[in-house]
Amino acid sequence: MSDSTYAHSIELPSDKIFRNLKNAKRFAIDIGGSLAKMAYISSVHRKKQHVSDSMNKTSEGHIYQVMEEDEMNETLHFIKFESNYIEICLDFIQQNLINSNPGFMKDRHLKATGGGAFKYKDLLTNKLGLEVDKEDEMECLIKGCNFLLKSIPDEAFIYARHDDPEYKFQRADPDVFPYLLVNIGSGVSILKVESDDIYERIGGSSMGGGTFWGLGSLLTKAKGFDELLELAQGGDHRSVDMLVKDIYGGAPAAIGLAPDVIASSFGKAARSAKDKQNVNVRPEDIAKSLLISISNDIGQLAYLHAHLHGLKKIYFGGYFIRGHPITMHTITFAINYWAKGTIQALFLRHEGYLGAVGAFLKGAEEDGEKCSWIEDYAGSSGLQSPRESSHMTLRHRTSTFDMLELHRFDKPLVNCPLLLDPASYFPDTVDLTQDSAAREYWLTCFEDAADRYVDRAIKSQPDSCDVNERAHKFKQKYLQRLHELRNNPSAYGSLTVRSLLDTHEHCMKEFDFTDPYAQQKQYENEQALKLLPEHFRQLEKMTWDNRQLALVEGLLAGNVFDWGAKEVVNLMQKGGSFGFLEARSILQVRPWLVDSLEEWKERLKGPPHRCAVIFVDNSGIDIILGIFPFASELLQRGTKVVLCANSWPALNDVTYNELIILAKRVAAVSPTVDKAMSDGRLCIMESGQASPCLDLRLVAS
Repeated sequence: MSDSTYAHSIELPSDKIFRNLKNAKRFAIDIGGSLAKMAYISSVHRKKQHVSDSMNKTSEGHIYQVMEEDEMNETLHFIKFESNYIEICLDFIQQNLINSNPGFMKDRHLKATGGGAFKYKDLLTNKLGLEVDKEDEMECLIKGCNFLLKSIPDEAFIYARHDDPEYKFQRADPDVFPYLLVNIGSGVSILKVESDDIYERIGGSSMGGGTFWGLGSLLTKAKGFDELLELAQGGDHRSVDMLVKDIYGGAPAAIGLAPDVIASSFGKAARSAKDKQNVNVRPEDIAKSLLISISNDIGQLAYLHAHLHGLKKIYFGGYFIRGHPITMHTITFAINYWAKGTIQALFLRHEGYLGAVGAFLKGAEEDGEKCSWIEDYAGSSGLQSPRESSHMTLRHRTSTFDMLELHRFDKPLVNCPLLLDPASYFPDTVDLTQDSAAREYWLTCFEDAADRYVDRAIKSQPDSCDVNERAHKFKQKYLQRLHELRNNPSAYGSLTVRSLLDTHEHCMKEFDFTDPYAQQKQYENEQALKLLPEHFRQLEKMTWDNRQLALVEGLLAGNVFDWGAKEVVNLMQKGGSFGFLEARSILQVRPWLVDSLEEWKERLKGPPHRCAVIFVDNSGIDIILGIFPFASELLQRGTKVVLCANSWPALNDVTYNELIILAKRVAAVSPTVDKAMSDGRLCIMESGQASPCLDLRLVAS
């Protein structure tokens, strides 16, 4: 495969590679010996459904107005390309950004790291007309690694080639330190990281990715790094390496080594002149032997340093890894061999961007920015499928790591402090990467729902002239993502119903459908509010025991109205009158599948809870006839109640801005709610979530 093939990829239009480049405000770059990684933040135009409060009904009789307005959202883009083509990339940026935006990065410096920050400093300055700050490479690597481990769920994983699934993602642990970072570029750097500010280089080796590439180029006809890996994928090292059984003729118990252990890398290549004439060694076998030899040395070095410093986590990254299953397998094998199960090799989904992330964060810190970033599944590339054919083009082999997009959230996101053990917390009930039957069921459900999503999107913007075009572009991209997840369920981390719903939301937002259920939510909220006064009166007439049962049944009945559930959608679209009473009537007779009502009632007979945090879900009947009466009961007991809603729209879930308005409407008919809001005992907060499913790994602080 010639390098020119990759060169063509960076000449694609800006909306394919340099997305939203013309609106970029700042960028940073990490230039390595082989790859350059660029990070830039841009303002992305989005249409937003905005709710406007008015205590009096609108002229159309609505309790609040739903208006569409334009807004600018900040998105952080990362792209990767070969360093050989940096001048072409800079020319592209100059033509599409610098020339059209003379004020770009005014009074700011370009943050650059990696060896190329020195080599290409003058080129960067001349092409872009910017002052260049050369940032310390090790500091940027560590800063980027810490950011990804803390901010991106399912960032770290173990690779096990013979397992199903091959990728095993690690639970998010807020205590990421200490760890060992092994960066394998041309050479190897081994870094011990104890905190955000305490780290040191404790070792390294000159035998790294450059060694593999260099020797491989001398010993085979491979034209590049990826082609060399493709050779290794189809090789058998045993035709080149001398094994223990080749020396001892079996498995000698005296030395405690298995017969297939490598005794000498390339040992069988040491033949006499006469023997060499009769042997034809395949280049694939040479490449495989070379890959294993270097991986074994790196693995042993990494294990010894981790053992010496008492570290249990080793993260591998760098050009040598780059998401290739064969390199991850050989590194994993080496660590497993030397560590005997005491330490596991860990990899990062976005390891190729560590330096670029760190360099960008350096600039953001200097500007005093404090915010959080959320991964966008619609604009990011996923992990490579280990099942893909090894005989593929370079473009295909590297495209899985080409792009990463993050959306800005202006408040810090942290682990929920009430989690008993954040390190073991898993926000989902089923891991679809491991349950193939459940995976097939849910993927089919979402594929079948695509046309309904399109109809909903079109109906939500009746006055838009291009709504049909955007809706069908959404469908095309959404189905493409589902196809990718069917082929490689681990592409974006653990595949769950939550991540599938998030994928739907991200694809919707990409095509300006930020809240397609806005009008539906407005209608359901209005209908539920009409029923609320009578519902409160009925509850007041009940005995204490009956009221507690009715309140819990109200929560269960309200949750029936979830437009994310296939059965509910079918039920609601049949038409007719299906409301709160009908939902209660179809509830399962007690005992429920999980039934702790009696224990709950006993607890209520004791002292009041100090505070209750309720993460609310669906609009309409759920929030108004289910949640608010339940919260009112707690408030009457003297409990402080926090109602926490999504920060962004997701299906028919009530949002923070909508909940503020609804709380005022409920207060107008409930003295308990009205007084609690005045006293500050009923608080409305945003969760920092943008998903239909709750994830307490990252909530608004």
